[in-house]
Amino acid sequence: MICTFNRLSDKTINAIINYLKVARDEILRQRWEELVVRLSASFSDGDPLELDAIIYLIGIQELGQFHREFRKDDKVNLMHIAICRLLEPYGYYEFEYFDNDGWPHYNVKEQLPSLKSGEQTVLMKEAIVNYFLEKEYIK
Repeated sequence: MICTFNRLSDKTINAIINYLKVARDEILRQRWEELVVRLSASFSDGDPLELDAIIYLIGIQELGQFHREFRKDDKVNLMHIAICRLLEPYGYYEFEYFDNDGWPHYNVKEQLPSLKSGEQTVLMKEAIVNYFLEKEYIK
């Protein structure tokens, strides 16, 4: 039996794409909220953790040196580690090696596209949610 499909109109295709984007955005929003609640309960004094704080926590997780004090420049480096790790699955960075102090180093594989602030935030939230899904911290 041969099945034939009628060609979908551009309007129908765009409607389907928009529906899928809205559904994806809603799932991301729900997962982000769940993640913020869980992390805030563990690492905050009641205030919801902001994006930068979560990136910092991921940097500490990736470094694996949980019980040490970090200097200001170390904190910037921890956030850089986290951003590299988060954007690695998107093809922007590639893990290179661990140095003698245990700090991971990454190479730039592809320059990030020029994104507006809101677009950057969405990208980072999506990358963070995917990171914690991979770690099975959230579902």
